[in-house]
Amino acid sequence: MDGTYGLAAGELTQLIERVEKLRAEQAELKELEREVFAEAKGRGYMTRPMRSLIKLRAQDPDQRAEEAAVLEMYKSAVGMS
Repeated sequence: MDGTYGLAAGELTQLIERVEKLRAEQAELKELEREVFAEAKGRGYMTRPMRSLIKLRAQDPDQRAEEAAVLEMYKSAVGMS
């Protein structure tokens, strides 16, 4: 066996370890997010609308406006407006 496999194996191991570290960090962040939502709920806020607002704030304003317009059109079509 030449050094090529050893080098490739080392590089592969490093890449895998980086992904594992990122996943661990992601799990920590998810837990922190759950804690923030639990705190909000404990203070009397509804978390579902909060999640919706967070999603909306992340969207491009033009995309958000287009989706809102389509939603209004659909609501009107089914007699909800």
